[in-house]
Amino acid sequence: MTERRGWGVGALTLVLYPFGAGAMMINLYFAALLGSFLDLVVMAPMTAVIWGAVLGVPATWAFARHLRVLMDRADAEADAAE
Repeated sequence: MTERRGWGVGALTLVLYPFGAGAMMINLYFAALLGSFLDLVVMAPMTAVIWGAVLGVPATWAFARHLRVLMDRADAEADAAE
């Protein structure tokens, strides 16, 4: 196996966390708004911010792992082509 190139999962997670947390915040808030059509309680925006920040950690980590796998696959294909 060749040496890993590029960023690790931890570094990718730290860099991508603001985007992952923001996406989770927006998704939670809009899901709560859709839930209002089913007579569910509408989530307050600040509640969506807090839960989005919390749920953004595992979501961003999973996405960073996926990116690392893709990066390793691309490196392996580039090494095989040489």
